[in-house]
Amino acid sequence: MTETNEETARQVLEFRLDGEAYCVSIDYVTEIVDMGDLTPIPNAPRHVKGVMDLRGETTAIIDPKVRLDLDGTVGDRIIIFDSAVFDDERSVGWAVDSVREVARVAPESVDDPPVERDHVRSIVKRDDGFVIWVDPGEMDAAGSKAAPAAD
Repeated sequence: MTETNEETARQVLEFRLDGEAYCVSIDYVTEIVDMGDLTPIPNAPRHVKGVMDLRGETTAIIDPKVRLDLDGTVGDRIIIFDSAVFDDERSVGWAVDSVREVARVAPESVDDPPVERDHVRSIVKRDDGFVIWVDPGEMDAAGSKAAPAAD
């Protein structure tokens, strides 16, 4: 991503899911941690992989691959989001395959998505391909409507 005037550029955290590049606004992210021991939640929706203790706080671990209809196993890095992103102020983390970098995004490299989806904010153009910019609050809201896991 191109370095630009700091006042017009936005910062994003890039990560990988099933070999593809995604990003979220760095403003939403509080930290990145390794996957810890998860406790499964009975009858939880498929995208909820369980909870883990993160410094005394119960944190729900979500698999964004489920919401994005991607294949693959649950990732081993966790992006922890600011609780203000979610309507009910809970602690949530996404299990991702890897975290690439914090990068600046110039406004001219951002396009509207070709298909309207609430959770896809934009498409970021790069020399080596595209990065899908997702909105964690919207993705969680849509994911919370998913049916519970089958017995």
